[in-house]
Amino acid sequence: MNIKILTPEYVVFEGEVDSVLLPGKNGEFHIMTNHAGIVSSLIGGKVKLYAKSVDEVYAKNLTKENDKDSVFSYPIKSGVVEFNHNKGIILCE
Repeated sequence: MNIKILTPEYVVFEGEVDSVLLPGKNGEFHIMTNHAGIVSSLIGGKVKLYAKSVDEVYAKNLTKENDKDSVFSYPIKSGVVEFNHNKGIILCE
């Protein structure tokens, strides 16, 4: 599935991931391949991308959570996510 993370200043990430874990108002929620369409607001926390690798261009924006797993994170203050047909856009600050 394709995920794009955007801030008002720049594109944080764009690429293929296995899944994404997001900080929602009622707790974290996980979006995986073939997930039903969703639009949701996000609160402060970490957006965690589960991906085999991240393009070098975006790696500087992300933090690798640990060495054994391919989990990359990006801290946000708030935002919104729209996901449909295996494509997601996360607008955040």
